Amino acid sequence: MPMTRRTALQAAAASPLLLSAASWARVPGANQRLNMAVIGTGGMGTSHLQRLVNRSDDDQVRVTRVCDVYRRRLDHAASVASLSGNAATMEYRQVLDDPDVDAVVIATPDHWHTRIAIEAMEAGKDVYCEKPLSHTIPQALACRDAVHRTGRTLQVGPQGTSDGAFWSARRAIAEGRIGKPTWSQGAYCRNSRGGQFNWRIDPDAGPHNAPADPGYVWWDRWLGHAHGLAPQISWNPDHFFRFRKYLAYNGGLATDLLYHKLAPLLLAIEGHHGAYPSRVVASGGRYLEKDERDIPDTFFMMVDYPGEHTVCLSSVMTNDDTWPTVIRGQYGTMAFHDGLTLSEQAPWSQEFRVANGLEADASKPGHATVNLPRDERRDHMGNFLDAVRDGAPLACNVDLGCATMVAIKMGVDAWREDRVLRWDAAREVAIRA
Repeated sequence: MPMTRRTALQAAAASPLLLSAASWARVPGANQRLNMAVIGTGGMGTSHLQRLVNRSDDDQVRVTRVCDVYRRRLDHAASVASLSGNAATMEYRQVLDDPDVDAVVIATPDHWHTRIAIEAMEAGKDVYCEKPLSHTIPQALACRDAVHRTGRTLQVGPQGTSDGAFWSARRAIAEGRIGKPTWSQGAYCRNSRGGQFNWRIDPDAGPHNAPADPGYVWWDRWLGHAHGLAPQISWNPDHFFRFRKYLAYNGGLATDLLYHKLAPLLLAIEGHHGAYPSRVVASGGRYLEKDERDIPDTFFMMVDYPGEHTVCLSSVMTNDDTWPTVIRGQYGTMAFHDGLTLSEQAPWSQEFRVANGLEADASKPGHATVNLPRDERRDHMGNFLDAVRDGAPLACNVDLGCATMVAIKMGVDAWREDRVLRWDAAREVAIRA
């Protein structure tokens, strides 16, 4: 019989020496089609679902399962994917136990990310995990180790790492075009009248409904208190529908927004696997949005790295004026506009021009620039599909995702504790300075 992904998995299960775990991920499905499931079908999950459905023919993928603990969202997701019967479930284990599912997209609230991801990989699935990778540092490290142990493919979701400008920047930095990078910056700022993350609450929703009712929420499962993922509390619709306002389930602005900024910067400065910080400080507070939330509406953090550079990050929800993304080296400055622009530093103009193949006296020092094009790359999900099928390098592999998570979470904790935190690389723990 022809060797398909499913038959390869079945044969390997019978004889573990036939295929390694890493090899399973390289065996395509029948006619190259991948069967996928989406776990968590809120705003981001439904967006992923719709895009997978839209690209089903071009990328030979099919969504065969959806999962959510809120009946209304689950029913809507089933409709979007044209699924019926038990293909839509509230129990994620049913998805992971399905041998016909090749890969899963995890778009749950943050505190569930790594538990489902690790169980999915142990069940032989490849994983696209929404950012951030985890809710805690130990979870991130456990997920990193699980990827290396199982050999599965796991893409973390900061889509900026698929922007070819940052891959072009990585090459330019490695070639010494701006000299040694010493500091960089990134920001993600917004403003709104209703308060950031104050999303709509469905008035009929809650665990008091019958499981078949549209408003039913499997509250205990969502909390995950049975697994130590969040504290057990009574039904609270603000926590459920607006979970990003609460540190019990995520890290607020840092994990939702600044993760998007740090991961691409680490990719460019440190390389494909990122780097762990040496020291993190943070500041900010709840300056205007003084409702039930316990996250700041104004947040700044600075990360020092052993490679001797500092990353400055800002996320403010009370004014949408923002910083551009910039990397600064001794010879020149790197700005991300339409592609990549390198601008020389006047004191080091000779070194900048030599490194970039320019005439040494072509213009006044401090005025030379070089424009580099973006690398041509697939979109983030397309990159994941290519990695699953043929081992293409991931835009945000688990090592980059974990390194980013450690720094971001240290920023959250530094703000909460009003302390400087340092990273103990030997023990892989954050310690108070």
